[in-house]
Amino acid sequence: MNRTVLSFGAVAVALAAVTGVAALSAPDEAAQGGESAKPAAHKPVERSTLVCPRPSASDVAETSYEAFTPKGGTGKKGSAALYPAELVETGTPQSPDDEGGEKDKNDKEGKGEKDGKDDKGGEKGDKGSGKPFLRLSSPGTPVTADTQDPKAPALTGTADGPFAPGWTVQQTTSIGAGAGRGLQGTSCTAPDTSFWFPGASTAEDRQDYVHLTNPDSTSAVVDLDVYGKKGKEKAGAGAGEAITVPPHSTVPVLLSTLTAEPVTNVTLRVTARSGRVGAQVQASDRELGGDWLPPATAPSPRLVLPGIPEDASSVRLSVFAPGDEDADLKVKLAGRNGLISPAGHESLHVKAGMVTTVDLKDLTKGEAGSLVLSPAEGGADAPDVVAAARVLRGKGDKQETAFIPATAPVHKRATAAGNTATGSTLALTAPETGVKVRVTASPGSDGGSPKSTTVTVKAHTTKAFTPPRPTGSKGTYAVTVERLSGGPLYASRTLEDEQSGLPAFTVQTLPDDRSTVAVPGSEQDLSVLNDEN
Repeated sequence: MNRTVLSFGAVAVALAAVTGVAALSAPDEAAQGGESAKPAAHKPVERSTLVCPRPSASDVAETSYEAFTPKGGTGKKGSAALYPAELVETGTPQSPDDEGGEKDKNDKEGKGEKDGKDDKGGEKGDKGSGKPFLRLSSPGTPVTADTQDPKAPALTGTADGPFAPGWTVQQTTSIGAGAGRGLQGTSCTAPDTSFWFPGASTAEDRQDYVHLTNPDSTSAVVDLDVYGKKGKEKAGAGAGEAITVPPHSTVPVLLSTLTAEPVTNVTLRVTARSGRVGAQVQASDRELGGDWLPPATAPSPRLVLPGIPEDASSVRLSVFAPGDEDADLKVKLAGRNGLISPAGHESLHVKAGMVTTVDLKDLTKGEAGSLVLSPAEGGADAPDVVAAARVLRGKGDKQETAFIPATAPVHKRATAAGNTATGSTLALTAPETGVKVRVTASPGSDGGSPKSTTVTVKAHTTKAFTPPRPTGSKGTYAVTVERLSGGPLYASRTLEDEQSGLPAFTVQTLPDDRSTVAVPGSEQDLSVLNDEN
Protein backbone atom coordinates (compact mmCIF):
# COMPACT_ATOMS: atom_id res chain seq x y z
CA MET A 1 0.00 0.00 0.00
CA ASN A 2 2.82 2.40 0.92
CA ARG A 3 4.62 1.43 -2.23
CA THR A 4 1.54 2.45 -4.28
CA VAL A 5 1.29 5.85 -2.60
CA LEU A 6 4.99 6.57 -3.11
CA SER A 7 4.78 5.56 -6.76
CA PHE A 8 1.85 7.90 -7.36
CA GLY A 9 3.69 10.76 -5.63
CA ALA A 10 6.80 10.20 -7.72
CA VAL A 11 4.78 10.34 -10.92
CA ALA A 12 3.03 13.53 -9.83
CA VAL A 13 6.31 15.26 -8.98
CA ALA A 14 7.82 14.22 -12.29
CA LEU A 15 4.82 15.51 -14.17
CA ALA A 16 5.03 18.84 -12.34
CA ALA A 17 8.72 19.12 -13.20
CA VAL A 18 8.10 18.51 -16.89
CA THR A 19 4.95 20.53 -17.53
CA GLY A 20 4.51 22.84 -14.53
CA VAL A 21 1.28 23.01 -12.58
CA ALA A 22 -0.89 26.13 -12.77
CA ALA A 23 -3.91 27.03 -10.71
CA LEU A 24 -6.41 29.31 -12.45
CA SER A 25 -7.51 32.25 -10.32
CA ALA A 26 -10.67 34.30 -10.57
CA PRO A 27 -9.98 37.96 -11.45
CA ASP A 28 -11.04 39.14 -7.97
CA GLU A 29 -9.32 36.37 -6.03
CA ALA A 30 -6.17 37.29 -4.12
CA ALA A 31 -3.05 35.30 -4.89
CA GLN A 32 -0.74 33.94 -2.21
CA GLY A 33 1.39 36.63 -0.60
CA GLY A 34 -1.45 39.18 -0.79
CA GLU A 35 -0.92 40.06 -4.48
CA SER A 36 -3.82 40.24 -6.92
CA ALA A 37 -4.17 37.52 -9.52
CA LYS A 38 -2.92 38.44 -12.98
CA PRO A 39 -5.61 39.76 -15.34
CA ALA A 40 -6.48 37.81 -18.47
CA ALA A 41 -4.06 38.42 -21.32
CA HIS A 42 -5.13 38.50 -24.97
CA LYS A 43 -2.91 36.27 -27.06
CA PRO A 44 -3.04 35.32 -30.77
CA VAL A 45 -5.13 32.26 -31.56
CA GLU A 46 -3.13 29.21 -32.57
CA ARG A 47 -5.66 27.51 -34.87
CA SER A 48 -8.46 28.68 -37.19
CA THR A 49 -10.92 26.72 -39.32
CA LEU A 50 -12.80 28.03 -42.37
CA VAL A 51 -15.49 26.68 -44.69
CA CYS A 52 -16.14 27.90 -48.26
CA PRO A 53 -19.40 26.76 -49.96
CA ARG A 54 -19.63 25.17 -53.39
CA PRO A 55 -19.51 28.26 -55.66
CA SER A 56 -21.83 27.47 -58.61
CA ALA A 57 -22.98 24.68 -60.91
CA SER A 58 -23.36 27.10 -63.82
CA ASP A 59 -21.38 26.46 -66.98
CA VAL A 60 -20.82 30.23 -67.37
CA ALA A 61 -19.47 30.86 -63.87
CA GLU A 62 -15.95 32.00 -63.07
CA THR A 63 -14.81 31.89 -59.44
CA SER A 64 -11.78 33.53 -57.88
CA TYR A 65 -10.38 32.99 -54.38
CA GLU A 66 -7.99 35.07 -52.32
CA ALA A 67 -6.55 33.95 -48.98
CA PHE A 68 -4.74 36.23 -46.56
CA THR A 69 -3.49 36.39 -42.97
CA PRO A 70 -2.29 39.71 -41.51
CA LYS A 71 1.14 39.69 -39.91
CA GLY A 72 1.34 39.50 -36.15
CA GLY A 73 0.92 35.84 -35.23
CA THR A 74 3.36 34.08 -32.93
CA GLY A 75 5.67 31.19 -33.73
CA LYS A 76 7.75 30.39 -36.78
CA LYS A 77 6.10 27.19 -37.97
CA GLY A 78 2.57 26.84 -39.27
CA SER A 79 0.41 26.50 -42.37
CA ALA A 80 -2.94 27.45 -43.89
CA ALA A 81 -4.60 25.41 -46.61
CA LEU A 82 -8.04 24.57 -48.04
CA TYR A 83 -9.02 21.14 -49.35
CA PRO A 84 -12.06 20.03 -51.40
CA ALA A 85 -15.09 18.67 -49.56
CA GLU A 86 -17.19 15.76 -50.77
CA LEU A 87 -20.60 16.59 -52.29
CA VAL A 88 -23.46 14.54 -50.82
CA GLU A 89 -26.59 14.22 -52.96
CA THR A 90 -29.91 15.39 -51.48
CA GLY A 91 -32.32 14.50 -54.29
CA THR A 92 -33.03 18.15 -55.10
CA PRO A 93 -31.62 20.21 -58.00
CA GLN A 94 -28.11 21.51 -57.34
CA SER A 95 -28.57 24.77 -59.25
CA PRO A 96 -31.45 26.85 -60.61
CA ASP A 97 -30.72 25.47 -64.09
CA ASP A 98 -30.99 21.80 -63.08
CA GLU A 99 -34.22 19.94 -63.89
CA GLY A 100 -35.31 17.27 -61.43
CA GLY A 101 -31.94 17.01 -59.75
CA GLU A 102 -30.39 14.65 -62.32
CA LYS A 103 -26.61 14.93 -62.57
CA ASP A 104 -23.88 13.36 -64.62
CA LYS A 105 -23.21 9.80 -63.47
CA ASN A 106 -19.53 10.56 -63.06
CA ASP A 107 -20.44 13.33 -60.59
CA LYS A 108 -22.34 11.09 -58.16
CA GLU A 109 -21.59 12.22 -54.61
CA GLY A 110 -19.16 14.84 -55.90
CA LYS A 111 -16.69 12.43 -57.53
CA GLY A 112 -16.44 14.40 -60.75
CA GLU A 113 -13.41 14.94 -62.93
CA LYS A 114 -11.35 18.12 -62.78
CA ASP A 115 -8.32 18.49 -65.01
CA GLY A 116 -8.11 14.69 -65.18
CA LYS A 117 -7.96 14.31 -61.41
CA ASP A 118 -10.42 13.34 -58.74
CA ASP A 119 -11.66 16.65 -57.32
CA LYS A 120 -11.12 15.38 -53.81
CA GLY A 121 -7.40 15.01 -54.25
CA GLY A 122 -7.32 12.00 -51.93
CA GLU A 123 -9.39 9.48 -50.04
CA LYS A 124 -12.87 10.46 -48.84
CA GLY A 125 -12.72 12.01 -45.39
CA ASP A 126 -8.92 12.46 -45.47
CA LYS A 127 -8.53 16.12 -46.34
CA GLY A 128 -4.77 16.12 -45.83
CA SER A 129 -3.87 13.21 -48.12
CA GLY A 130 -4.05 15.11 -51.41
CA LYS A 131 -2.89 18.38 -52.88
CA PRO A 132 -4.53 21.43 -51.29
CA PHE A 133 -6.63 23.66 -53.51
CA LEU A 134 -5.28 26.86 -51.97
CA ARG A 135 -2.29 27.16 -49.63
CA LEU A 136 -1.08 30.36 -48.02
CA SER A 137 2.68 30.77 -48.34
CA SER A 138 3.36 33.44 -45.70
CA PRO A 139 1.45 35.84 -43.44
CA GLY A 140 1.10 39.33 -44.88
CA THR A 141 1.03 38.20 -48.53
CA PRO A 142 -2.20 37.16 -50.31
CA VAL A 143 -2.47 34.13 -52.59
CA THR A 144 -5.10 33.55 -55.27
CA ALA A 145 -6.70 30.74 -57.25
CA ASP A 146 -9.32 30.59 -60.01
CA THR A 147 -11.68 28.01 -61.45
CA GLN A 148 -14.30 27.80 -64.21
CA ASP A 149 -15.29 24.24 -63.35
CA PRO A 150 -19.07 23.87 -62.78
CA LYS A 151 -18.21 20.96 -60.47
CA ALA A 152 -15.89 23.06 -58.30
CA PRO A 153 -16.28 21.73 -54.74
CA ALA A 154 -16.84 23.30 -51.37
CA LEU A 155 -13.64 23.80 -49.41
CA THR A 156 -12.62 23.27 -45.79
CA GLY A 157 -9.32 23.87 -44.10
CA THR A 158 -7.34 25.03 -41.11
CA ALA A 159 -4.59 27.50 -40.34
CA ASP A 160 -2.23 27.20 -37.40
CA GLY A 161 0.71 28.99 -35.86
CA PRO A 162 1.36 32.47 -37.30
CA PHE A 163 -1.12 31.79 -40.13
CA ALA A 164 -4.12 31.41 -37.79
CA PRO A 165 -4.86 34.91 -36.39
CA GLY A 166 -7.19 36.67 -38.83
CA TRP A 167 -7.00 34.04 -41.60
CA THR A 168 -9.44 35.27 -44.26
CA VAL A 169 -10.59 33.76 -47.56
CA GLN A 170 -12.79 35.55 -50.11
CA GLN A 171 -14.77 33.60 -52.72
CA THR A 172 -16.17 35.67 -55.62
CA THR A 173 -18.12 34.20 -58.53
CA SER A 174 -19.10 36.00 -61.74
CA ILE A 175 -22.07 34.40 -63.53
CA GLY A 176 -22.67 35.64 -67.07
CA ALA A 177 -26.24 34.47 -67.67
CA GLY A 178 -29.19 32.60 -66.20
CA ALA A 179 -30.71 32.69 -62.73
CA GLY A 180 -28.40 34.32 -60.25
CA ARG A 181 -26.41 36.10 -62.97
CA GLY A 182 -24.13 38.85 -61.74
CA LEU A 183 -21.60 38.86 -58.93
CA GLN A 184 -21.86 36.45 -55.98
CA GLY A 185 -19.37 36.84 -53.18
CA THR A 186 -18.83 35.51 -49.68
CA SER A 187 -16.19 35.49 -47.00
CA CYS A 188 -15.53 31.89 -46.03
CA THR A 189 -16.89 31.37 -42.53
CA ALA A 190 -15.95 29.61 -39.31
CA PRO A 191 -17.97 26.48 -38.42
CA ASP A 192 -20.44 26.74 -35.56
CA THR A 193 -23.52 25.07 -34.07
CA SER A 194 -26.16 27.77 -34.66
CA PHE A 195 -26.89 30.22 -37.50
CA TRP A 196 -29.66 32.70 -38.37
CA PHE A 197 -30.55 33.70 -41.95
CA PRO A 198 -33.20 36.45 -42.10
CA GLY A 199 -33.86 37.58 -45.67
CA ALA A 200 -34.13 34.12 -47.23
CA SER A 201 -37.04 33.15 -49.49
CA THR A 202 -38.95 30.20 -50.94
CA ALA A 203 -40.84 32.35 -53.47
CA GLU A 204 -41.40 30.93 -56.96
CA ASP A 205 -38.93 33.35 -58.55
CA ARG A 206 -36.20 32.47 -56.02
CA GLN A 207 -34.19 29.33 -55.48
CA ASP A 208 -32.38 29.52 -52.17
CA TYR A 209 -30.06 26.74 -51.04
CA VAL A 210 -28.48 26.39 -47.64
CA HIS A 211 -25.05 24.78 -47.96
CA LEU A 212 -24.07 22.75 -44.90
CA THR A 213 -20.37 21.88 -44.82
CA ASN A 214 -18.68 19.73 -42.19
CA PRO A 215 -14.93 20.39 -41.76
CA ASP A 216 -14.40 17.76 -39.06
CA SER A 217 -13.63 14.04 -39.01
CA THR A 218 -16.96 13.04 -37.41
CA SER A 219 -20.49 13.44 -38.76
CA ALA A 220 -22.70 16.38 -37.85
CA VAL A 221 -26.49 16.22 -37.46
CA VAL A 222 -28.38 19.40 -38.33
CA ASP A 223 -31.95 20.72 -37.98
CA LEU A 224 -33.43 23.39 -40.26
CA ASP A 225 -36.34 25.55 -39.08
CA VAL A 226 -38.09 28.09 -41.32
CA TYR A 227 -40.22 30.98 -40.04
CA GLY A 228 -42.55 33.26 -42.00
CA LYS A 229 -44.93 36.10 -41.23
CA LYS A 230 -47.35 33.69 -39.52
CA GLY A 231 -44.76 31.79 -37.51
CA LYS A 232 -42.98 28.50 -38.06
CA GLU A 233 -43.48 27.00 -41.52
CA LYS A 234 -44.27 23.30 -41.92
CA ALA A 235 -43.75 21.05 -44.92
CA GLY A 236 -44.50 17.46 -44.00
CA ALA A 237 -43.23 15.22 -41.25
CA GLY A 238 -39.48 15.23 -40.82
CA ALA A 239 -38.73 18.01 -43.31
CA GLY A 240 -35.50 19.68 -42.29
CA GLU A 241 -34.94 17.40 -39.29
CA ALA A 242 -31.81 15.39 -38.44
CA ILE A 243 -29.89 16.04 -41.66
CA THR A 244 -26.62 14.10 -41.52
CA VAL A 245 -23.54 15.87 -42.89
CA PRO A 246 -20.71 13.32 -43.21
CA PRO A 247 -17.08 14.20 -42.35
CA HIS A 248 -15.38 16.61 -44.77
CA SER A 249 -18.56 16.80 -46.86
CA THR A 250 -21.11 19.36 -47.98
CA VAL A 251 -24.89 18.97 -48.23
CA PRO A 252 -26.98 21.54 -50.17
CA VAL A 253 -30.67 21.77 -49.18
CA LEU A 254 -33.28 23.60 -51.28
CA LEU A 255 -35.27 25.79 -48.90
CA SER A 256 -38.52 25.47 -50.86
CA THR A 257 -38.62 21.80 -49.78
CA LEU A 258 -39.04 23.05 -46.20
CA THR A 259 -42.27 25.04 -46.75
CA ALA A 260 -45.66 23.72 -47.84
CA GLU A 261 -46.12 26.63 -50.27
CA PRO A 262 -43.98 29.51 -51.59
CA VAL A 263 -43.20 32.18 -48.98
CA THR A 264 -41.59 35.44 -50.10
CA ASN A 265 -39.76 36.33 -46.89
CA VAL A 266 -38.53 33.73 -44.40
CA THR A 267 -35.95 33.42 -41.65
CA LEU A 268 -33.94 30.19 -41.59
CA ARG A 269 -32.42 28.83 -38.42
CA VAL A 270 -29.66 26.20 -38.67
CA THR A 271 -28.93 24.22 -35.50
CA ALA A 272 -26.42 21.39 -35.11
CA ARG A 273 -27.61 18.64 -32.75
CA SER A 274 -24.14 17.16 -32.84
CA GLY A 275 -20.89 18.31 -34.38
CA ARG A 276 -20.54 21.64 -36.14
CA VAL A 277 -20.91 22.94 -39.68
CA GLY A 278 -20.33 25.97 -41.83
CA ALA A 279 -23.59 27.34 -43.25
CA GLN A 280 -24.25 29.80 -46.08
CA VAL A 281 -27.38 30.51 -48.13
CA GLN A 282 -27.08 30.99 -51.89
CA ALA A 283 -30.01 33.04 -53.23
CA SER A 284 -30.73 33.02 -56.97
CA ASP A 285 -33.48 35.06 -58.62
CA ARG A 286 -34.54 34.58 -62.24
CA GLU A 287 -34.91 38.32 -62.83
CA LEU A 288 -32.87 40.04 -60.12
CA GLY A 289 -29.62 38.08 -60.09
CA GLY A 290 -28.44 36.76 -56.75
CA ASP A 291 -25.77 36.57 -54.10
CA TRP A 292 -24.69 34.74 -50.96
CA LEU A 293 -26.70 35.53 -47.85
CA PRO A 294 -24.24 35.25 -44.93
CA PRO A 295 -25.42 34.33 -41.45
CA ALA A 296 -26.55 37.28 -39.34
CA THR A 297 -24.99 38.07 -35.99
CA ALA A 298 -26.52 36.53 -32.88
CA PRO A 299 -29.94 37.85 -31.77
CA SER A 300 -29.65 41.21 -29.98
CA PRO A 301 -31.89 44.18 -29.06
CA ARG A 302 -29.58 46.48 -31.10
CA LEU A 303 -28.36 45.74 -34.61
CA VAL A 304 -26.35 47.48 -37.33
CA LEU A 305 -26.49 46.63 -41.06
CA PRO A 306 -23.50 48.52 -42.55
CA GLY A 307 -22.73 49.67 -46.08
CA ILE A 308 -25.88 50.16 -48.18
CA PRO A 309 -24.55 51.56 -51.48
CA GLU A 310 -25.37 55.15 -52.37
CA ASP A 311 -27.14 54.14 -55.60
CA ALA A 312 -29.33 51.41 -54.09
CA SER A 313 -32.66 51.43 -55.95
CA SER A 314 -34.47 49.31 -53.36
CA VAL A 315 -33.85 48.15 -49.79
CA ARG A 316 -36.05 45.45 -48.22
CA LEU A 317 -35.54 44.96 -44.49
CA SER A 318 -36.47 41.63 -42.91
CA VAL A 319 -36.59 41.26 -39.11
CA PHE A 320 -37.42 38.24 -36.93
CA ALA A 321 -38.03 38.10 -33.17
CA PRO A 322 -36.99 34.61 -31.94
CA GLY A 323 -38.20 34.98 -28.35
CA ASP A 324 -41.62 35.04 -26.67
CA GLU A 325 -42.03 38.84 -26.69
CA ASP A 326 -42.92 41.27 -29.44
CA ALA A 327 -40.19 43.77 -30.34
CA ASP A 328 -40.71 47.47 -31.03
CA LEU A 329 -37.79 49.01 -32.87
CA LYS A 330 -36.60 52.44 -33.93
CA VAL A 331 -35.25 52.45 -37.49
CA LYS A 332 -32.49 54.90 -38.36
CA LEU A 333 -30.12 55.42 -41.27
CA ALA A 334 -26.58 56.46 -40.38
CA GLY A 335 -25.50 58.51 -43.39
CA ARG A 336 -22.67 60.84 -44.17
CA ASN A 337 -23.85 63.60 -41.85
CA GLY A 338 -25.72 61.78 -39.08
CA LEU A 339 -28.76 59.67 -38.17
CA ILE A 340 -32.07 60.18 -39.97
CA SER A 341 -35.41 58.37 -39.74
CA PRO A 342 -36.77 56.89 -43.00
CA ALA A 343 -40.01 58.73 -43.84
CA GLY A 344 -42.98 56.55 -42.94
CA HIS A 345 -40.79 53.84 -41.39
CA GLU A 346 -39.48 55.46 -38.24
CA SER A 347 -40.56 52.49 -36.13
CA LEU A 348 -41.19 48.79 -36.63
CA HIS A 349 -43.32 46.32 -34.66
CA VAL A 350 -42.13 42.70 -34.85
CA LYS A 351 -44.38 39.97 -33.46
CA ALA A 352 -42.75 37.20 -31.47
CA GLY A 353 -41.83 34.16 -33.59
CA MET A 354 -42.77 35.90 -36.82
CA VAL A 355 -41.04 37.65 -39.70
CA THR A 356 -41.76 41.31 -40.38
CA THR A 357 -40.65 42.83 -43.68
CA VAL A 358 -40.69 46.46 -44.79
CA ASP A 359 -39.82 47.92 -48.20
CA LEU A 360 -37.65 50.98 -47.63
CA LYS A 361 -37.38 51.62 -51.40
CA ASP A 362 -34.62 54.10 -52.35
CA LEU A 363 -33.62 54.62 -48.74
CA THR A 364 -30.16 56.11 -49.30
CA LYS A 365 -31.16 58.74 -51.93
CA GLY A 366 -27.65 59.03 -53.33
CA GLU A 367 -25.79 58.79 -50.02
CA ALA A 368 -24.26 55.57 -48.70
CA GLY A 369 -25.51 54.62 -45.27
CA SER A 370 -26.13 51.92 -42.67
CA LEU A 371 -29.33 50.77 -40.98
CA VAL A 372 -29.33 51.08 -37.20
CA LEU A 373 -32.06 49.22 -35.28
CA SER A 374 -32.58 49.90 -31.58
CA PRO A 375 -35.34 49.27 -29.01
CA ALA A 376 -38.14 51.82 -28.95
CA GLU A 377 -38.09 51.33 -25.18
CA GLY A 378 -36.77 48.86 -22.62
CA GLY A 379 -33.04 49.30 -23.08
CA ALA A 380 -30.99 46.19 -22.37
CA ASP A 381 -34.11 44.26 -21.34
CA ALA A 382 -35.70 44.69 -24.77
CA PRO A 383 -36.40 41.54 -26.84
CA ASP A 384 -33.71 40.20 -29.16
CA VAL A 385 -34.10 40.28 -32.94
CA VAL A 386 -32.18 39.20 -36.04
CA ALA A 387 -32.22 41.14 -39.31
CA ALA A 388 -30.95 41.37 -42.88
CA ALA A 389 -31.57 43.60 -45.88
CA ARG A 390 -31.90 42.72 -49.56
CA VAL A 391 -30.41 45.52 -51.65
CA LEU A 392 -31.03 46.12 -55.35
CA ARG A 393 -29.05 48.25 -57.81
CA GLY A 394 -30.05 49.10 -61.37
CA LYS A 395 -33.38 49.37 -63.21
CA GLY A 396 -35.71 47.18 -65.26
CA ASP A 397 -34.07 43.99 -66.51
CA LYS A 398 -30.65 45.32 -65.43
CA GLN A 399 -31.09 44.86 -61.68
CA GLU A 400 -28.74 43.02 -59.36
CA THR A 401 -29.11 41.72 -55.79
CA ALA A 402 -26.90 41.68 -52.70
CA PHE A 403 -27.61 41.03 -49.03
CA ILE A 404 -26.45 42.83 -45.90
CA PRO A 405 -27.13 40.98 -42.64
CA ALA A 406 -26.76 42.55 -39.23
CA THR A 407 -23.16 42.01 -38.19
CA ALA A 408 -20.97 42.02 -35.10
CA PRO A 409 -18.75 45.05 -34.40
CA VAL A 410 -15.02 45.28 -35.06
CA HIS A 411 -13.54 45.20 -31.57
CA LYS A 412 -9.94 45.18 -32.73
CA ARG A 413 -9.43 44.08 -36.35
CA ALA A 414 -11.20 42.76 -39.46
CA THR A 415 -10.04 41.90 -42.98
CA ALA A 416 -11.63 41.87 -46.43
CA ALA A 417 -9.72 39.89 -49.07
CA GLY A 418 -10.18 39.92 -52.85
CA ASN A 419 -10.25 43.69 -53.42
CA THR A 420 -9.67 44.89 -56.96
CA ALA A 421 -7.90 47.92 -58.38
CA THR A 422 -11.29 49.45 -59.22
CA GLY A 423 -14.74 48.74 -57.86
CA SER A 424 -13.96 48.29 -54.14
CA THR A 425 -15.70 50.42 -51.50
CA LEU A 426 -15.19 50.27 -47.75
CA ALA A 427 -17.99 51.44 -45.44
CA LEU A 428 -17.28 52.24 -41.76
CA THR A 429 -20.09 53.07 -39.33
CA ALA A 430 -19.93 54.64 -35.86
CA PRO A 431 -23.50 54.37 -34.50
CA GLU A 432 -22.65 55.89 -31.11
CA THR A 433 -19.45 57.88 -30.59
CA GLY A 434 -16.69 58.71 -33.05
CA VAL A 435 -14.04 56.13 -33.97
CA LYS A 436 -10.43 56.38 -35.14
CA VAL A 437 -9.51 53.64 -37.61
CA ARG A 438 -6.38 52.49 -39.44
CA VAL A 439 -6.96 50.94 -42.88
CA THR A 440 -4.10 48.97 -44.45
CA ALA A 441 -3.84 47.55 -47.95
CA SER A 442 -1.73 44.41 -48.17
CA PRO A 443 0.77 43.77 -50.97
CA GLY A 444 -1.01 42.75 -54.15
CA SER A 445 -1.28 39.20 -55.43
CA ASP A 446 1.33 40.20 -58.01
CA GLY A 447 3.65 41.99 -55.58
CA GLY A 448 3.93 45.59 -54.48
CA SER A 449 4.12 47.23 -51.07
CA PRO A 450 1.47 47.71 -48.37
CA LYS A 451 -0.10 51.11 -47.80
CA SER A 452 -1.96 52.50 -44.78
CA THR A 453 -4.18 55.45 -43.97
CA THR A 454 -5.89 56.62 -40.80
CA VAL A 455 -9.48 57.86 -40.91
CA THR A 456 -11.93 59.22 -38.35
CA VAL A 457 -15.58 58.25 -38.47
CA LYS A 458 -17.79 60.84 -36.77
CA ALA A 459 -20.45 59.78 -34.28
CA HIS A 460 -23.74 58.54 -35.81
CA THR A 461 -22.34 58.49 -39.36
CA THR A 462 -21.19 56.14 -42.12
CA LYS A 463 -18.00 56.87 -44.03
CA ALA A 464 -17.86 55.15 -47.46
CA PHE A 465 -14.65 55.46 -49.47
CA THR A 466 -12.24 53.69 -51.78
CA PRO A 467 -9.69 51.89 -49.58
CA PRO A 468 -5.97 52.47 -50.11
CA ARG A 469 -4.27 50.36 -52.76
CA PRO A 470 -0.85 48.75 -52.52
CA THR A 471 2.00 50.57 -54.18
CA GLY A 472 3.32 49.01 -57.38
CA SER A 473 0.61 46.37 -57.84
CA LYS A 474 -2.28 45.80 -60.21
CA GLY A 475 -3.46 42.51 -58.70
CA THR A 476 -6.07 41.83 -56.05
CA TYR A 477 -5.27 42.60 -52.43
CA ALA A 478 -6.60 42.46 -48.87
CA VAL A 479 -7.71 45.38 -46.72
CA THR A 480 -7.34 45.25 -42.93
CA VAL A 481 -9.41 47.52 -40.69
CA GLU A 482 -8.05 48.22 -37.18
CA ARG A 483 -10.06 50.08 -34.57
CA LEU A 484 -7.64 52.37 -32.74
CA SER A 485 -9.92 54.26 -30.35
CA GLY A 486 -13.48 55.42 -29.81
CA GLY A 487 -16.83 53.71 -29.68
CA PRO A 488 -18.31 50.69 -31.50
CA LEU A 489 -17.27 50.23 -35.13
CA TYR A 490 -19.13 48.33 -37.87
CA ALA A 491 -17.79 47.68 -41.36
CA SER A 492 -18.53 46.19 -44.76
CA ARG A 493 -16.91 45.99 -48.18
CA THR A 494 -18.63 46.26 -51.58
CA LEU A 495 -17.22 44.85 -54.83
CA GLU A 496 -18.60 46.12 -58.16
CA ASP A 497 -18.08 44.80 -61.69
CA GLU A 498 -20.32 46.11 -64.45
CA GLN A 499 -21.36 43.39 -66.89
CA SER A 500 -22.83 44.69 -70.17
CA GLY A 501 -24.80 47.38 -68.40
CA LEU A 502 -25.67 45.23 -65.38
CA PRO A 503 -24.43 46.85 -62.13
CA ALA A 504 -23.17 43.56 -60.69
CA PHE A 505 -22.10 43.82 -57.06
CA THR A 506 -21.68 41.94 -53.80
CA VAL A 507 -21.36 43.10 -50.17
CA GLN A 508 -19.43 41.38 -47.38
CA THR A 509 -19.84 42.50 -43.77
CA LEU A 510 -16.66 42.59 -41.67
CA PRO A 511 -17.10 41.36 -38.10
CA ASP A 512 -14.10 41.18 -35.81
CA ASP A 513 -11.67 38.47 -36.92
CA ARG A 514 -11.32 37.14 -33.35
CA SER A 515 -7.58 36.82 -33.90
CA THR A 516 -6.88 36.89 -30.18
CA VAL A 517 -8.24 34.92 -27.24
CA ALA A 518 -8.33 35.82 -23.55
CA VAL A 519 -6.00 33.62 -21.50
CA PRO A 520 -6.77 33.77 -17.73
CA GLY A 521 -4.01 34.74 -15.36
CA SER A 522 -2.32 31.81 -13.57
CA GLU A 523 0.29 31.07 -10.96
CA GLN A 524 2.33 28.06 -9.95
CA ASP A 525 0.76 26.13 -7.06
CA LEU A 526 2.60 22.95 -6.04
CA SER A 527 0.20 22.44 -3.13
CA VAL A 528 -2.12 20.57 -5.47
CA LEU A 529 0.38 17.67 -5.23
CA ASN A 530 -0.08 17.27 -1.47
CA ASP A 531 -1.72 14.02 -0.43
CA GLU A 532 -3.66 14.80 2.75
CA ASN A 533 -4.96 11.27 2.98
